[in-house]
Amino acid sequence: MYEGIHHVSLLVKDIEKSKHFYGKILGFQESELRPDFDFPGVWYQVGSTQIHLIVHNEGKTLRGTRTIDSRDGHFAIRVWNIEKFIERMREYKVEILNKPTNQTDWHQVFVSDPDGNLIEFNR
Repeated sequence: MYEGIHHVSLLVKDIEKSKHFYGKILGFQESELRPDFDFPGVWYQVGSTQIHLIVHNEGKTLRGTRTIDSRDGHFAIRVWNIEKFIERMREYKVEILNKPTNQTDWHQVFVSDPDGNLIEFNR
């Protein structure tokens, strides 16, 4: 019945700072499919899933911290080469929580975006 996750929406405060993080640092490809909504935002295509960044000052889902806690709410993105990903994060001086060995069968690396949204990258 289910085909997969279509998109994940995240609240952000500063769209330009977020575009720098998701587009330049993470290297996500910006989608041109986003309609001309009456609020700022951007869409990224990541494999067959989209990431929607939305500026919504009255939103309630911002964590209020950039502390990386792997047990807090997050979503995960599978990468082809985790070492290359770690190297890229170090190049851009992005703080990571590196968990090469854990209870799962995959190497996990957690990052926080400028607004505290957590993302796990794994292989």
